[in-house]
This record gives sequence, structure tokens and C-alpha cells, in this order.
Amino acid sequence: MTDEPPSADGPDEFPTGAELPDEPVTAADVEPFAVDDDDFEDVDEFAAAEWKHETTADERIRAVIDRMTTPKSAGDIAVTALVSETKARTALNKLAEEGIVRSQQTGSGKLYGRDPEWHLLKQIRRLAGSDTLVDQIQRIKRELAAYEAEYDAPDPEELLVSDRDLDQDELDDVSHWRTAKRELSHLRAAYRFREAKERASTVTEPGDGRRGTQTTSAGDRLPLE
Repeated sequence: MTDEPPSADGPDEFPTGAELPDEPVTAADVEPFAVDDDDFEDVDEFAAAEWKHETTADERIRAVIDRMTTPKSAGDIAVTALVSETKARTALNKLAEEGIVRSQQTGSGKLYGRDPEWHLLKQIRRLAGSDTLVDQIQRIKRELAAYEAEYDAPDPEELLVSDRDLDQDELDDVSHWRTAKRELSHLRAAYRFREAKERASTVTEPGDGRRGTQTTSAGDRLPLE
């Protein structure tokens, strides 16, 4: 027995011969899922059961809300989230109070949808934490420049109202062009949000009567426009 630390390439302790199985373990002996797939004939039912087993009701409701693009009733959301309608309505009303969900009363009942401002801020916060934020901005700017050069137009709307007859491929480019412009606006907002957070977190040095400042060299500053 030596006093050397255990190697980082292996476990600290190995099983004894008595602890090892009599027969070698194969891939067929490993159960990757928490739910027994033999209980389901349909793969969708199996996936739903696995999702329900691995998540809470509130997590599933939030996941459904995040993916929604149009308002839905509590009953429809309950079906997708694999919860009771009562549970869905209670959770949705709470999320509405928190500003995450918007509700609207219609002739057929109350509908729920994600709050667009909350969803946008969530996207911006996520993008702001990306290590490749600057690279993404530069990539989108190059993509937009390529569209402008190809169609000799400053934006996709200008191309649409022009006298030019557009085929399907060109209409697809217009759609992608619009998406790229929207993505760039989100990325720029995320960059400014990150800069604002960094400035707000700057701490004044002890004994220094001046406010803490953050300096950035000209070479490091990103030209957003």
C-alpha cells in the first residue's frame, strides 16, 4: 500500500471478486428508461409516460407554454401537459399573476398564452449568456449584407413592394431575410443587456471616492450598427 493519491483516470476503489456478477454484463442488461417500454404498444404513449415520470406537472405546463404560439384553453393545455384541467387552470392563473402568461376571456371561455414581452426577455437573457454572442452577431450581419447585395435592396419589404416578379426561391429568401433581421435585433439587445449587467456589477474600489468604471478598448468594442 502506497500513500500516492488515486489516479484521475480510474475509480478510487474497485469491486472485489465477490461483488462482480457471475455472468458478464451486456448492453441488453442495461435499462436506459425509467418506464418499462413493454407496457406500451405506441411510441408516443411511451414517450408521454417517460416525460410524465421525469417531470413535475408544473414543469410540463411551463414547457407547453414555452412552445405555444397561439392562445389555448386550460383543457387543451392540460391534455398536452398530461395534467388534469383543474391543475392546469390553477397553474395558468398563477403564471398569469406572475406575468409569464396572458389570459383573455372569449365567448367560448378563457384562453391562455405566453406573455410575448416575458418570452422576449427570456430569449434575450439566454442569448446574453452565450459565449458566442459576438460571433453570432457578425454572422447574421454577413448574411444580411449578402441578401442586400444579391437583391440590391436595403430590406426584404423593399424587395416585396418592388416591380420585380419573385419566384418561390426568392420568396423563401425574403422569409429568411426577415427572420435574420429579427434575430439580429434580439442579438443586439442581448449584447446591450450584457453590457448593462457588467456595468451595473462594477464595484467601486475601497477608498476610491469615484464610481467604479469599466473600460473597453476600441478593438474590443462591437460595432452594433
